[in-house]
Amino acid sequence: MSELVQLGAPHDRPRPPRADELNLRFSEQGIHELEALKTHYPDLKSCILPGLWIAQREYGGFLDGAAIAEVAHRLNRSYAEVEGVATFYTMYNTAHKPGKHKLELCTCLSCHLCGSYRLRDYIKSKLGISHGETTEDGLFTMEEVECLDACDRAPLMQVGDQYYGPLDEAKLDALIDQLRNTEGSTVVKMADEIVQVHLRDVERHK
Repeated sequence: MSELVQLGAPHDRPRPPRADELNLRFSEQGIHELEALKTHYPDLKSCILPGLWIAQREYGGFLDGAAIAEVAHRLNRSYAEVEGVATFYTMYNTAHKPGKHKLELCTCLSCHLCGSYRLRDYIKSKLGISHGETTEDGLFTMEEVECLDACDRAPLMQVGDQYYGPLDEAKLDALIDQLRNTEGSTVVKMADEIVQVHLRDVERHK
């Protein structure tokens, strides 16, 4: 048998992070919600997605290494497994910390034909940010996204759990002014609302 084949037992997997290695930040509400969600799934692996939504809310809209490690610890999964799930889905914020409001501009075919790239350039001129960038005041992040499945409202933008469209420069100005005066983060608010949807599903199936 070659030396490579002998490296490690065939069923060895990375272990979950230990509590003494972490700075656990889930609130009492977050812990209670996760415990309720655990009862809804056949195993803890199946609870990773809703667990990550709780973490995205609890960690201010961003799944950094500490957030992923906490989910892994609380679900007894390895860090690598939870990180793999978190980075697969684009609605989880893992690449960079978003601003208070994330402007997700659809640039797929219908929106493109209706002027989304013109709006993208207008955002860059107005806010000074391109795809994946955040304004210096931390208020806005802009991202180009794939189809938002509302082509009848092209060109379309998603902010939090709301769709806005069809948009033009004037409507975009009004939306940005509205968001500047919005209390709280629409990124965090969206994560919380998704958690509440999961919890309502738990209640319906009791």
